[in-house]
Amino acid sequence: MKTCIIANPNAGTADLMAQLKDRLEQMPETSLAFTEKEGDGRELARRAVAEGAETIVAAGGDGTLNEVLNGMAEGFGRVRLGLLPLGTGNDFARSIGVPAEPDAALALLADGRTRRLDVGRATFGGRCRYFLNMAVGGFSPLVSEKADEAKDRWGPLAYLRGAIGALPELSGFKADLLLNDAERLEIETYNLVISNGRFVASGIPVAPQSLLDDGLLDVMIAPISTIPQLAMLVPQVLLGRHLESDLLLFRKVTRLEVRSDPPMTFNVDGEIVGDEPALFEVMPLALEMVVGAMD
Repeated sequence: MKTCIIANPNAGTADLMAQLKDRLEQMPETSLAFTEKEGDGRELARRAVAEGAETIVAAGGDGTLNEVLNGMAEGFGRVRLGLLPLGTGNDFARSIGVPAEPDAALALLADGRTRRLDVGRATFGGRCRYFLNMAVGGFSPLVSEKADEAKDRWGPLAYLRGAIGALPELSGFKADLLLNDAERLEIETYNLVISNGRFVASGIPVAPQSLLDDGLLDVMIAPISTIPQLAMLVPQVLLGRHLESDLLLFRKVTRLEVRSDPPMTFNVDGEIVGDEPALFEVMPLALEMVVGAMD
């Protein structure tokens, strides 16, 4: 089976990448390409599809995976996707049961068990971006900035510290949401999360109920509430115990249109890609992917 592995040389340690390079180059019918700058993963994947690759493997973090996914877009349905999770977050790998340990991930690729998964599609002003994990709009970029500032001191608790630290600076959005062309919500909100996968920010179970093959995207809306209420909600989200909270709204959609004042900026699989008006849609079972044990 003709395989193309697209690797981010900056993911993982230098020693690990050198060891993997030797092993990957010895795999039969396998070519190995390295990214050098942003956008290379997409272009290399597009080229691999055009040259008849049957499997494309993203070796890197969530950003590398998203670039490769978008480069494969014209090949959905005839090329399968594999993953070697070498980044720091590896959130989507958790959702599909791919282990972080490289030898175990390579064994999974060799085993070749696949499953068809849904793909999310986000459109901003005519520009399209596909995603496997999540799209997030609202105050999350501020939380991420605060978490980065706290990493050295707080380690694994940095996101919690960042979220609490961001609360005094929050400002809301007057959002107009059209769900499934049927339900309209006009609501003041802090945050909007559109999930296909379950985890974000290195393992936080933001959407523990999400399924990758149900033909639906899970939407979480955080309406305006008081800072003390939000401070109590944050640890619930970090533990995945927020689904029954009265402070949040949940919907399952195949299509979501978003407009807001001020315009809400979105990141898709961790990359800031655009602001609204935005359209989110699901592509049911569009992608065949090599997976491990999935719930």
